[in-house]
Amino acid sequence: MAVKKKAVKARTATKKKPAPARKTVKKVAAKKATAKKKVASKKSPAASKPAAAAAKKTAAAPKRAAKKTVPASSRAVKKTAPARSRAVKKPATQIGPVPGIAPYVERKGEEYMNDHQVEHFRNILLTWKRGLMEEVDRTVHHMQDDAANFPDPNDRATQESEFSMELRARDRERKLIKKIDESIRHLDDNEFGYCEACGVEIGVKRLEARPTATLCIDCKILDEIREKQMG
Repeated sequence: MAVKKKAVKARTATKKKPAPARKTVKKVAAKKATAKKKVASKKSPAASKPAAAAAKKTAAAPKRAAKKTVPASSRAVKKTAPARSRAVKKPATQIGPVPGIAPYVERKGEEYMNDHQVEHFRNILLTWKRGLMEEVDRTVHHMQDDAANFPDPNDRATQESEFSMELRARDRERKLIKKIDESIRHLDDNEFGYCEACGVEIGVKRLEARPTATLCIDCKILDEIREKQMG
């Protein structure tokens, strides 16, 4: 009997001993869980900071874009305004065939073909004639210097065609020089600026465009209609 009691006591002792081990395992697991929660709580603010910074950047991006777009439009307006003003001013520098001479500005109540207008158109006619004479001299020197007997017939043909075109252009300019001389004679006789057919004023603007004009705009239109009907 004593042996059986000792065996029972030994069994009960073995059954009771593991209980404290299980309790310690549960405590360790609980401690680990609390430690993980603390670590996660510590990491969460750091992770939230980049998200908040990204949100701030996205919110500030439209404001910067809005600030940049406003000056861009104002700069475009500032740049386009001078371009339009220049485009308006350019045609006023030259109207007639002579470059570099500004058009005559008429004054209110000014007499037609006064001394200032006569001097202005005399300057135009003389400058125009001088330029045409220089072109004639240039053509003569060019033909004298470049004239040569090429062995190739194609080269000779091209040279002759160039010379013939230049001579035709100089012939037209020779006739124009005669008209300029007639206009200068009319200036000396105080007959410049009046229509030869009806005697009315040709007009300063028409004379600016064509200083050798001898007909007013109405008579010129009738003359062109007659030429079309006749020929």
